[in-house]
Amino acid sequence: MMSRRLIIMVFFGFFLGLAQAPSVLADSHDKQSADFIRSLANRAIDSLTDPDTPRGDRIDRFRNMFNDSFAVRSIGKRALGRYWRRASTEERMQYQKLFEELMVVTYVDRFATYAGEALDIRKTRIEDKAITTVFSEIRRKGGAKPIRVDWIVGTNGTIFKIVDVKVEGVSMTQTLSSDFTSIIRQKDGQVSGLIVELEKKTAQLSAN
Repeated sequence: MMSRRLIIMVFFGFFLGLAQAPSVLADSHDKQSADFIRSLANRAIDSLTDPDTPRGDRIDRFRNMFNDSFAVRSIGKRALGRYWRRASTEERMQYQKLFEELMVVTYVDRFATYAGEALDIRKTRIEDKAITTVFSEIRRKGGAKPIRVDWIVGTNGTIFKIVDVKVEGVSMTQTLSSDFTSIIRQKDGQVSGLIVELEKKTAQLSAN
């Protein structure tokens, strides 16, 4: 369904390596953003990497973690792009529910295959008073070229949420938006057509 899913697969597949990243950051909310990412990684390692844990339990844990740590509704809205304004209230509700479900059932199983890949945080950049970019590189085994992953972290007081992820400069949200737009265009410009496809995809992945 996703023509460029590799971008997001890399993001989730190596996400856990953040726990091993050294701190090279200055004090302030940019450091707090990086610490937030590290804390999330530790939580993921503790609760999601045991392949003997029943899949249903891992799905529940990942869903809680995903909603706690990502700006899910904001990401979903931006992924729908201009079609958000065209969608009815009911379609928006259906879409947001399916968007969350798609993310959860697509990526939960990747945590069970964690093999110790590590991600080094290189620097941070404060974009404005509410947004920090955390720049990092994935260290892969066998001497393969590192992969650049940038984490866009939103801040509201003491609350931190990941609002986007860029792999080699390509945005996760923009990739999803491109894929969803392509599907909607194939469905005569109707958001309802995307909803049907998301229902099929999530049902298929949930049954695995």
